[in-house]
Amino acid sequence: MASASEAAVALRRRADSGLGVAAALMIAALIAAPFVLYPVFLMKALCFALFACAFNLLIGYVGLLSFGHALYFGWAAYLCAHAAKTWGLQPEIAVLIGTAAAAVLGLVAGALAIRRQGIYFAMITLALAQMMYLVALRMKLTGGEDGIQDVPRGRLFGAFDLHNELTMYAFVLVVVLAALFLIYRIINSPFGEVLKAIRENEQRAISLGYRTDRYKLVAFTLSATLAGLAGSLKAIVFQLASLTDVHWTMSGEVVLMTLVGGLGTIFGPVVGAFFIVAMENYLAPLGQWVLVIQGGIFVACVLLFRRGIVGELAHWLRVRL
Repeated sequence: MASASEAAVALRRRADSGLGVAAALMIAALIAAPFVLYPVFLMKALCFALFACAFNLLIGYVGLLSFGHALYFGWAAYLCAHAAKTWGLQPEIAVLIGTAAAAVLGLVAGALAIRRQGIYFAMITLALAQMMYLVALRMKLTGGEDGIQDVPRGRLFGAFDLHNELTMYAFVLVVVLAALFLIYRIINSPFGEVLKAIRENEQRAISLGYRTDRYKLVAFTLSATLAGLAGSLKAIVFQLASLTDVHWTMSGEVVLMTLVGGLGTIFGPVVGAFFIVAMENYLAPLGQWVLVIQGGIFVACVLLFRRGIVGELAHWLRVRL
């Protein structure tokens, strides 16, 4: 028994060591990236990476499939853009307002959705997102079909001019890395262990005395909040909040990013987001054929490598090592 326990501890240490090396390499690559690649492209990929990681927190570690995460991403973008443009607030305050709005929406939507499971839960999240899409289409605050344009980036803390691309990139990178570290801590905390237990067998978790609905609601709200943070950053980066951000296709896109990268992995959604954003960027001349290619990739993921890019790589390394 002791030897088995020691082997488990050694395996965990090896995994943590590998994760630390991977994180260090990723951070180093992201720091060097704006000197090689277009910073706006990188910032878009980082925003979607955070969005995908927020979604992965819900589906990968709780087992809840939401088809309406564009609700929090898009409405946070709207509120952030409105606060920055109409109210003239500093960018960090505008981002906080957008994130807080997503948290409130997540709390309300989660309280309604977690009463059901499986496909019924997914359909409720989709229905709520579509309702709020129609609200966004009609409201004066959102600008309707025009959206909110020419959002000022402003000066971070009144000192750093975010119109400078490298300064803006540094701000986005720091926020995204901090959010990813928060997600890592959540996953590896006692709270995260309960979430995994709910994912594996909710009835057993209930029998052990855990009030699973409360845990799921907190996880749902956290996921919505982080999705809102991603949407708020995107609104400042592109100086735009539009209907595209709240459309159901945005929810589908984040599902694709998570599956391609690796469901239930730390870095999988990041890799998936960069892969999908790069494909959309460099294959843009193909027009609507990009959607066909995305559909083909989705089918390939489901049929051939269900663990995703990072999941398959991690599995290959475990088998070989």
